[in-house]
Parts: sequence; C-alpha cells; structure tokens
Amino acid sequence: MLPCNVIVRATGDGAVTVSAVDPVASMQAVENEGLSAVAGTVRAMLAKAVEAI
Repeated sequence: MLPCNVIVRATGDGAVTVSAVDPVASMQAVENEGLSAVAGTVRAMLAKAVEAI
C-alpha cells in the first residue's frame, strides 16, 4: 500500500481546502522501479480526484 494521505481543512472564511500527499515524493527512498510506476499512476489519480472537487 502507498501512503495516500488526503487532507481536508476548513479555512477561517468558511471555505475548505483539499490537498493530497504526493505518493511519488513519498516513495523516493524506495529503490523499486515497479513501485515508482505505480506511485506515478496513483499521483495522477489523486490529482484528478482533487481537481474534481
């Protein structure tokens, strides 16, 4: 499993901010090309989900 943390934060003006931890950055220390490819796919999926909000 990859660390795919998503943060939902209420701001002072009543708005909400949504962000996600970059799985590619989280996996830089792991020397596994297969895992790096999966992390890239997950990054794209998370970005698409956050942009859709």
